[in-house]
Amino acid sequence: MKKPERSLPDTNTIVRYLVADDPVLHAKAKDFFDKVKHGSLKTVILESVIAECIYVLTKIYKVPRVRAAGSLIDLMRYKGIANDDQQELIRALSLFSERGIDIVDCILCAKAATSEDHLFTFDEDLQKLSRRA
Repeated sequence: MKKPERSLPDTNTIVRYLVADDPVLHAKAKDFFDKVKHGSLKTVILESVIAECIYVLTKIYKVPRVRAAGSLIDLMRYKGIANDDQQELIRALSLFSERGIDIVDCILCAKAATSEDHLFTFDEDLQKLSRRA
């Protein structure tokens, strides 16, 4: 039995959807994400794309981190999101919004907290956070 087809949107697609700075590309991205929102299209958003989206939104577009994280959390809750790590990425984005630390560290903490994996780091604050995340 063949697995259902899924899409892997890139950073540019997500950013165009969220910032709507190019009407033509925004319309295409909106059409795509409307289908994802309602579940007629399945998609997986890679953690590397999440990290790059945070960078582009906060550094290039100067979107406040709370708003950038909130927009991506909303997106990650769409019905057609097929990530196995959906809740971990939502938690990582929440940590990013709340704690003011790097998104990659937030992803590491969220992944370590929901698995039996141990976060190996020399950063004591990050180690503590991973146990509470």
